[in-house]
Amino acid sequence: MYDTVRERLIHLHHCRGIGWKSIARLLYVDPSLASIFQLPSHQLQQLLPISQKHFTAFFHDLHCHKLKRMIKTYEEQNIHIVTIKDDSYPEWLKHIYDPPWVLYAKGNVALLKRKKMISVVGTRTPTRQGITAMHIVLPPLIQNGWVVVSGLAKGIDAEAHRLCLKYCGETIGVIAGGLHYMYPPENESLFRQLATTQLIISECPPFVRPQTWHFPMRNRIISGLSLGTLVVQAKERSGSLITAHFALQQGREVFAIPGDITTKEALGTNRLIQQGAKLILSSEDISEEFRHLFT
Repeated sequence: MYDTVRERLIHLHHCRGIGWKSIARLLYVDPSLASIFQLPSHQLQQLLPISQKHFTAFFHDLHCHKLKRMIKTYEEQNIHIVTIKDDSYPEWLKHIYDPPWVLYAKGNVALLKRKKMISVVGTRTPTRQGITAMHIVLPPLIQNGWVVVSGLAKGIDAEAHRLCLKYCGETIGVIAGGLHYMYPPENESLFRQLATTQLIISECPPFVRPQTWHFPMRNRIISGLSLGTLVVQAKERSGSLITAHFALQQGREVFAIPGDITTKEALGTNRLIQQGAKLILSSEDISEEFRHLFT
């Protein structure tokens, strides 16, 4: 059905009923994935720890020729497909525990190969103090060639992307759900601008609607793309802290901007500093951590 392992992997990634672990299992059994398309139903089912319902959907999609045509339409929509088998796959992301098998991208895919990447995350409801701190810390990094990675959410994420545009820098937006869905809707203009002049990526095929569980999965990509993650403002329970914890698990640096102890938006960042994150007062505090890599 397909000539290359890359094409087979993309097809598998579109199949309902399986996820990251199932694809990992199939790659372990057959790194070429060639035999997977030939195995009878009962043998294939023995390989996968999924329910009968999920297996039925998977087996149907595995042998669905419509998927091959669907994948070809992405090119017409200026959607690039980057698999873990491709040279264009981002280097830092490849080394996390559970790297995405496939990424879907709109924009300048050359950004995926940049080495100087820093993730910036924070609350959707930043205070004036948080925004002011970003305007102090980020511009020098942007002007020094750092690519800013964030999640295109309201608040800190959107401001990080906009600062990159303002200072003629480079930025990558990582979204939950497929590229056909712009979320949140109020960032539609920013989404379109990044998809044209910068880069937007997703682990989900373009037609997949964003679901709640996609967001923490997205966060591991945000941290995994970068050498370190900067948390600007975060409440005690927030997705930004999830991203920071992913960064720690991935062996990456975690940075946090301190805040007023009476401000709820600073409680999470202050707690991160208490737990060992590096306190950030200027861009230099981040740059010095990686000077040995870029001098």
